[in-house]
Amino acid sequence: MTANISRRTLLTATGSVALIGATSASTSYAGPASNHQADPAALLKGNWRPTKTDRALVGRWARDTWRSLVAMTDETTGLPADNIGESVTNPVRSGYTSPTNIGGYLWSTVVARHLGIISPQESYRRITQTLTTMTKVDHHDPSGMYFNWYDEATGEVLTTDPDGTRAITPFVSSVDNGWFAAALMVVRNAEPRARALADSLLNKMNFAFYYNPAARPGGLMRGGFFETSPPDEETDKGNHAGVGPDVYYRKFHYDTCNTEARIAPYIGFALGQVPHTQYFATYRTFPDSCDWSWVEQRPKGVHRTYLGLDVFEGTYSYRGMRLVPSWGGDMFESLMPDLFVPESTWAPRSWGINHPLTVRAHIEHGMDDAKYGYWGFSPASNPKGGYSVYGVDAIGMDPGGYPSDLEATNYDAGFEGCREGVNPNPTFGDGVVTPHAAFLAMQYAPRQAIDNLSRIETNLKAYAGGGFYDSVAVRSGTIAKRYLSLDQAMVMGAIGNVFANDVIRRNFSSRTVEQRIRPLIAMEQFESGLE
Repeated sequence: MTANISRRTLLTATGSVALIGATSASTSYAGPASNHQADPAALLKGNWRPTKTDRALVGRWARDTWRSLVAMTDETTGLPADNIGESVTNPVRSGYTSPTNIGGYLWSTVVARHLGIISPQESYRRITQTLTTMTKVDHHDPSGMYFNWYDEATGEVLTTDPDGTRAITPFVSSVDNGWFAAALMVVRNAEPRARALADSLLNKMNFAFYYNPAARPGGLMRGGFFETSPPDEETDKGNHAGVGPDVYYRKFHYDTCNTEARIAPYIGFALGQVPHTQYFATYRTFPDSCDWSWVEQRPKGVHRTYLGLDVFEGTYSYRGMRLVPSWGGDMFESLMPDLFVPESTWAPRSWGINHPLTVRAHIEHGMDDAKYGYWGFSPASNPKGGYSVYGVDAIGMDPGGYPSDLEATNYDAGFEGCREGVNPNPTFGDGVVTPHAAFLAMQYAPRQAIDNLSRIETNLKAYAGGGFYDSVAVRSGTIAKRYLSLDQAMVMGAIGNVFANDVIRRNFSSRTVEQRIRPLIAMEQFESGLE
């Protein structure tokens, strides 16, 4: 899966700060466990409303997070770096960026304006500067798609990898272009003065280039393609869109549903470029036969038919819950698409049940299972250096696991009836919490998320002038003292939705977008719920 990552008073008590998705402060989850389809959101919700203290606290977090994004952004091109070190006053920029990072900066600018951090004129200037640069950078012209890596200072396509260690053939990623397109869809509605410029980029993007109808009944989305044949990788030459010369596809497809990769088909549906059958061609879990016993637990579920396709509605079990797992059990895969598509509202029988359970699973893992005292796990900077993946392994499909600690403790319950578990009751070590994961959870558990983040700041000191550092190991206190633009953009998006009246979702979800996505995802019923 992909894992690529100071102005006016904020959050006054006006109508623009109406909070949604309220919850209680309790972390007790006693509930009607006899009802498999009982509303799990009710186990987190209450009649909580933000206090003045909450508004002031989250307002400061948003201002500081925005400061880090400004520090990352080149003053001439308007392109954000992928990351900077701990200083926001003398930032050392990474020297590279991606379509995802650029999109994240754009939607963060929208949020900063709506929260009153910057003026409407500054927002417009920043957005048009970035979009104007994107009209000039080299890209794959027949598809309107952008390459994976650019120099943020010049806009030039990188031909060496971001580490500068080897030559690369520029790659055109479906997921990264999905996030950039999502940002354009937000910008065109949130900033009408920039609509023509945003549309000039969006209208050229054709997600049919990624859709392979032969990959499986219903079709799957490709991971991406090269414009020219890479010398070090076997590819599939072809052209699914039938526009322009053939391209060189990477051989992998995204074949699981609950990952961040679903943003690309969502955009394809919204633009009328990808058939709806693709949504049901992906796995909720892998099949429950012994042929698939290499995964960490045996799913349970039923078969249902949607749009003529058989779908195994499988679920995994964790602490009295049944839920559709993501690939790594992390918050990013499950909840980042929900920043744009209001999945819980539009699909109450599937995502409306699964998302709150994912949040509950993260809370219980951090507080009760691993006993870290903190929660929120997602791919991020490794406190010991570099980048690593983190998650709640028990709710992930990856047999290698996204661990929640520095020791990479692996969970493996076995595959009932086929093989014994290797480590069904692990002992966890130095847990790594990632603040952006808790911000993503704020939609469903704002009281718990704010309290958790407050303790991360106060007790673990994982906070500085640019907001929360990217991750912190809770027992050793080791902090990854850098800021990643994608992770900071997730923080801004989450705050914008919760404290600025769904600003990202509202501007993404035009009437046409809703008509093309909502009926599709509304028809499905997951087997998620309480055991």
